Amino acid sequence: MGHRLSRIVTRTGDDGTTGLGDGSRLSKSAPRVMALGEVDELNCIVGLLRCEALPAEVDAFLAEVQHDLFDLGSELAVPGYEALHESQLAMLEQQAERWNAQLPMLKEFILPGGCRAAAVAHQGRAVCRRAERGLVLLADTLRGLPRQYLNRLSDVLFILARYLNQQAQVADVLWQPRRKD
Repeated sequence: MGHRLSRIVTRTGDDGTTGLGDGSRLSKSAPRVMALGEVDELNCIVGLLRCEALPAEVDAFLAEVQHDLFDLGSELAVPGYEALHESQLAMLEQQAERWNAQLPMLKEFILPGGCRAAAVAHQGRAVCRRAERGLVLLADTLRGLPRQYLNRLSDVLFILARYLNQQAQVADVLWQPRRKD
């Protein structure tokens, strides 16, 4: 791989811009750079979730997701580059079906919470939705697969939160609407 990251402090971003993989520079407030940061934040939360005591299959799945998110980030960092594949999207869909089949049907809305791991998965879901909205802003310059990937991943993180609660034998937190009589 060489010494691509041998120098971390470069001072090149001191002017409020950042460099993309194709050599161009954009404002740090540009939609592409903002989306890249949101995907990075999501990857950090997935990493935080992996610090929890998780079933081995969940940890292995989340490790794959982290690599996929890095691939997605590379598509954002290098305009025109394609790193995500349909197989990565299919992997999310298969995992969603596998975990969801083990859960009772959901009849109520649930609040983020339950066990700590489930709460972190819910936080990841919310950040994933924000990252997805960031990609929607780039619809004219980015193919649809990265957006689809985040849409599926947010669903998987929701299902995973419920699955983790089930595995920990902790009930999902049901929303109780406030009614004024």
